Amino acid sequence: MRVLIQVPTRIPAYKYGGTNRVAWCLGKELVKKGHEVLFLAPSGSSSDFAEVIEYDPSKGLEDQIPSGVDIIHLNHEFEHWPETPFIFTQHGNFNHYPLPLNTVFVSQRHAERHGSDSYVYNGLDWDDYGSVDLNGRRSFFHFLGNAAWRIKNVKGAIDVVRHTRQERLEVLGGHRVNFRMGFRLTLSPRVGFHGMVDDHAKIKFLRQSKGLIFPVRWDEPFGLAVIESLYFGCPVFGTPYGALPELVRSDVGVLSTSRSELTTAIEQSEDFSPLRCHEYARDEFNSELMAQRYLKRYEMILNGQTLNHVEPAMIGGHTRQFLEWNK
Repeated sequence: MRVLIQVPTRIPAYKYGGTNRVAWCLGKELVKKGHEVLFLAPSGSSSDFAEVIEYDPSKGLEDQIPSGVDIIHLNHEFEHWPETPFIFTQHGNFNHYPLPLNTVFVSQRHAERHGSDSYVYNGLDWDDYGSVDLNGRRSFFHFLGNAAWRIKNVKGAIDVVRHTRQERLEVLGGHRVNFRMGFRLTLSPRVGFHGMVDDHAKIKFLRQSKGLIFPVRWDEPFGLAVIESLYFGCPVFGTPYGALPELVRSDVGVLSTSRSELTTAIEQSEDFSPLRCHEYARDEFNSELMAQRYLKRYEMILNGQTLNHVEPAMIGGHTRQFLEWNK
């Protein structure tokens, strides 16, 4: 099968990289399975396992599809969808109109919020992450995500740690002074800020962390930070919103809307097995499983079937900007 994967940001991912990281892992896995993969990606992209076609925003999408492509895998919304058979993965929450019949979401909850039952969990190529030391010394907790997004609730993560006796938080993806959040200044010496870290720095922190603190205040579509943390043996302490109840089982973390409950939970983080967290992420959220699931859907589309009976659309819109977070 000849598959064209469109990505909205440069590949390979260097720092944050959500959608492009998943698309990269999918492409690599499809090549391993004997398929030909091409990427349609922004200027500056490169790949050592697939041809990269530079996307030209001044041209229409259809004009940039090479001949002989069996199916296009889109990861970004377009005003005009192509005539060539395609599948579209909706990675975010911010669509305001019906989506194509062949839309896939990234969790069951994400799909349900759009009136759909079509979803494929994200998976990562764990070989890209190097070795995992599950017996090493762990001395802090971490927050991983874009702290400038208030819905990610880094303030809540900081409050959880500040109410412990002596735990420390390392914020990966934010700064001590943040004007975008209405001038937030964090003075606590028990909180460190590291900005948007690259993969090398991120992995170094995850190897030494006791757990991820992730009290998001929106319906998280999936949460790569969750599975990356689990892979390195870090239990997850977050809120029960979006996909988190699907990803965070009781044996790998605690979900609550209460700061005090999460504070108590992280002080008992040693009750969780790093090995159990690691094995769960490795076995359930890998790129091979993701590729198998997408291949089934590619075949359905090429056989003339659709993935949804009606065009998916956000049910009720975004009625609440911030979901509940209690002290």
